[in-house]
Amino acid sequence: MQLLQKPIKSIAACALFLVFIYTTAQSLAQTKDVSRDYSQSYSRLNVTNISQSRNSHSRRHLLQAAGEEQVEGETDDEDVKPDDPGADMEEVRTCSEGLVLPLWMPQKNISIGDRLIRGFVYFLFLIYLFVGVSIIADRFMASIEAITSIERTVVVRGQNGEKQTMHVRIWNETVANLTLMALGSSAPEILLSVIEIYAKDFESGDLGPGTIVGSAAYNLFMIIAVCMIWIPAGEVRRIRHLRVFIVTAVFSIFAYVWLWLILSVISPGIIEVWEAIVTLLFFPVTVIWAYIAERRLLVYKYMDKNYRVNKRGTVVAGEHDQVEMDAEKARTIVNFQGPRSSDAEAFDEARREYITVLSELRQKYPEADLEQLEMMTQEQMISRGSKSRAFYRIQATRKMVGSGNLMRKIQERAHSDLTEVKAQLHPTDDDYDDQPTRIYFEPGHYTVMENCGEFEVRVVRRGDISNYSTVEFETQDGTASAGTDYVGKRGVLNFPPGVDEQRFKIEVIDDDIFEEDECFYIRLFNPSESVFLTVPQIATIMILDDDHAGIFAFTESNFEISESVGLYEIHVMRYSGARGTVIVPYWTEDDTAVAGRDYEMARGELVFENNDTQQIITIPILEQSSYEKDVSLKVHIGEPRLAPDSAHYHDTNKESFFHRFFDDELLAQIQEVEQKSPKDLTELDRILLLSKPRNGELTTTHVRIRESQEFKATVDKLVAKANVSAVLGTSSWREQFKDALTVVPADESEFDGDDDVEEEVPGCFNYISHFICLFWKVLFAFVPPTDICGGYVTFVVSIFVIGVITAVIGDAASYFGCALNIKDSVTAILFVALGTSIPDTFASMIAAKHDEGADNCIGNVTGSNAVNVFLGIGLAWSIAAIYHMSHGMTFNVEPGTIGFAVGLFCGEALIAVALIMFRRWKKSIGAELGGPTFSKYVSAAILMFLWVFYVVICILEAYDIIRV
Repeated sequence: MQLLQKPIKSIAACALFLVFIYTTAQSLAQTKDVSRDYSQSYSRLNVTNISQSRNSHSRRHLLQAAGEEQVEGETDDEDVKPDDPGADMEEVRTCSEGLVLPLWMPQKNISIGDRLIRGFVYFLFLIYLFVGVSIIADRFMASIEAITSIERTVVVRGQNGEKQTMHVRIWNETVANLTLMALGSSAPEILLSVIEIYAKDFESGDLGPGTIVGSAAYNLFMIIAVCMIWIPAGEVRRIRHLRVFIVTAVFSIFAYVWLWLILSVISPGIIEVWEAIVTLLFFPVTVIWAYIAERRLLVYKYMDKNYRVNKRGTVVAGEHDQVEMDAEKARTIVNFQGPRSSDAEAFDEARREYITVLSELRQKYPEADLEQLEMMTQEQMISRGSKSRAFYRIQATRKMVGSGNLMRKIQERAHSDLTEVKAQLHPTDDDYDDQPTRIYFEPGHYTVMENCGEFEVRVVRRGDISNYSTVEFETQDGTASAGTDYVGKRGVLNFPPGVDEQRFKIEVIDDDIFEEDECFYIRLFNPSESVFLTVPQIATIMILDDDHAGIFAFTESNFEISESVGLYEIHVMRYSGARGTVIVPYWTEDDTAVAGRDYEMARGELVFENNDTQQIITIPILEQSSYEKDVSLKVHIGEPRLAPDSAHYHDTNKESFFHRFFDDELLAQIQEVEQKSPKDLTELDRILLLSKPRNGELTTTHVRIRESQEFKATVDKLVAKANVSAVLGTSSWREQFKDALTVVPADESEFDGDDDVEEEVPGCFNYISHFICLFWKVLFAFVPPTDICGGYVTFVVSIFVIGVITAVIGDAASYFGCALNIKDSVTAILFVALGTSIPDTFASMIAAKHDEGADNCIGNVTGSNAVNVFLGIGLAWSIAAIYHMSHGMTFNVEPGTIGFAVGLFCGEALIAVALIMFRRWKKSIGAELGGPTFSKYVSAAILMFLWVFYVVICILEAYDIIRV
């Protein structure tokens, strides 16, 4: 709410200053009327006779179109008496027709009170137009953000050499900021300059160039001054891309030096075609030079080096990027990993930040599940991510017009991102409904006891189950033989519509002969039309002999699991017999995994009851949400032993296994066989040895704990989607109209991420600002959404609408100055420039508070100032100069107030840039923004004084109080 109160104070201050300007103008006019009787060297206010007004200073005024028409009308008017002040004032109050906006009639015989009322109405109308152009400019910025956020898929190699697929932006950040972003934030000023040329029949005017120069002064002095003191106490903001800032700062000053040269030195009063075209060509030169500086190309790769010692003790040269970005946060480089792209490094850094944030949230909310933590992490990642100028500009405008905080959209975006990623990783059964019919065994492996009698086999049908399907099955011998070990079977399975599974039974034959485990197979074949057999289409059935104690072993020697598995179950199998109760001890052992950090230590005993064929060892795996993890542990089983004859350990027949099968004679035979060498063992001897419980080959297994592939994939996808630009755009007209008609509080608590602050409800000021701006909101909701054609349609439509509103602003500003007897040059430098720069002021304030660097506050100011001159004035003057040349004429531009303002701005800009660099390199401050309270207020006061001094001197020069 405090931020939204600023526009009211600014409007009030402007209104008071408006009255002051008007009073001063009237006083000056009356003073000139009185002094006319004593000196004929001064002309009437706003009516300049060029042949009589040139003096030793070679000065001439910039005439309004109204004034020019008025001179023609007054040339032959013999009825106006020179000594009649009323008649004189009546003549200078006649305004000329604008391009779009009609005149407020009548134009003659208007009293002072009427002019004050008209001036006040025009002033309010200008403010409303400024609000409208700010709203549509933000739609324009959203389309630019969508265009510059277009990504391409690239494959890079990670630090371990593995290939990674990632998405990187096609547009370079510096190029985007100096081209489309600068165009978006300065579109009204640039279009006003071009439209004014057309409105004045390709003649020069004061409104367009004056707005550009006035906006440059306000941006450089006032915005930076406000940002200096807006930084929270004890914090600083430094420019990260210093090289780019230096390039844009130099070109922003050079732009106005160049204007002064072509206006006053090279060809005074005449803009030649080559001068205008060169001015326009300086725009791509600025962009290319800034890109070279940012990418360290050409001469920049030999500048700003530092030296370090690598891991092998060799002194090598390294780029000084860390010093440039943040001297206090420079990190020591300890190793060289080989050349990697900056995009890959940025992606890796984003993933590390994601894991860090997730770990912090896990500690803060230990009861939350992983999905909730991932959504909160994604929200913070989008919030913390680097934000463009467009984000802060749109954020400021939404707050001013009652459209709420962008952080609400960030929350919605984080939820939708996570939902989309989970849907991709966990496709539902509905995704397979349109697939062809598939039939297979489920499961594809069965283990049964020899004495089980019969068991059931399950066959399932997936995909399209709306039709009637059939499939045949038959048994096939393996080591088990049909008729001896099992009953062979063959048949047909019928699947009526809607039925997705069928079952049939197979009988197993039991005997009392010691024998090894055996197996046989069941296969599916001859499916009906449009039915496919998929794996497993052959089921394996293992028959375990139940006539001896069995062999115990792990199923695999190595297991690879995800750390997100929670409780991992390792199966210990009992084969070659399953009779009797046997105890098998087990325990875990650290390898590279550490008990208590990666898993919880497990130790105990497995009890295999009679006919039990497997038992499970459960190991709790501790999840750390690691993106990259590779540790292992060992699990051992000890020697199996027969269960003691007790109430707890006995077989199903309540008779000890030892007493039933191991009498003295049999034990003696077993002991005798054990003493034989392996070569002398007969088949009967080997079977006797198998009757005793023992371990198999796999008594130790290695469990390898890796990062969760699902978690890793989720992180990769969410990091790729953690793009603020997606929040700025819209996907449908429905969403746009919903936003236009909804009142949302502009609460700062959401932006700060304070979870303890209750959600605010819209206040009175929110409703007032919403309904005032409702017309613009609903009107601009018809603009195509940014999701159409990648934002290009929104770009074209928005810039057309901005042009129309800018034309109306030009007419309203001209009428406003005419009604209050204020020159166009003064109106442009003071009022129009201020109106178009207010949204940038609030955007810079938000960026200064929430960004880690000062680039969005300072760097964009200098870049925008250079682009305004080269593109705004260069394009307009190129059109006019070429038009005049094609008609055999010259394009005349009188230096007047604009030339004086340009020269004054250049001198003050040098002081401002020097002050900014002094603050950066001063150890007690160490940054462009913020710092010690006294120093930041003194610096801000100096910049504010420069702006006030600039405005006052320009006004005094425009009204001939001072002469140059």
